[in-house]
Amino acid sequence: MPRILLVRHGQAAGTYTDEMDPGLSEFGQQQARTVADYLTGEMPLTLISSPLKRAKETAEPLRQKYDAKLGIEERVSEIPSPGLSLSERGGWLQGVMQGVWSEQIDDLLQWREALLDCLRSQPADCAIFSHYVAINVATGYAQGDDQVTVFSPDNTSVTELSNESGDLTLVKRGDQAATRVN
Repeated sequence: MPRILLVRHGQAAGTYTDEMDPGLSEFGQQQARTVADYLTGEMPLTLISSPLKRAKETAEPLRQKYDAKLGIEERVSEIPSPGLSLSERGGWLQGVMQGVWSEQIDDLLQWREALLDCLRSQPADCAIFSHYVAINVATGYAQGDDQVTVFSPDNTSVTELSNESGDLTLVKRGDQAATRVN
């Protein structure tokens, strides 16, 4: 039964409304080194990351430590906001996060299903470096909860799921904090 460790990226150098693809802040880089040390006891793991800078940079210390390959997976990326300007994204995202999946537009439902398909298809233990809403998708699905936001994963928190025959089960939520979505 493969274990899936969902790691939220470290603190970003910019916010969802400041920059399309910010890297990590200096503090976020320290968080990435700390989570790499934490995950050392879990190795070997397949390492997978969202293509966004903050997720890849969070995975990098662990990848370097084990000279491991880092797979890039578009399906575990940030929730898409196609056609919105940076200034429009914040209000839009807040509205989505307060809702339920059954009332979202088709594009978001397709993104959610692709993310879940990716997780359900993992054949081996893995660490996936991803994002706030994506981790909520997995957690909510595993709990049978239709809410878009079911908890507030802190930066570099590790949420554990098991994947038994394509059925996701929540083993442990990651640390929570009142953090901004970035």
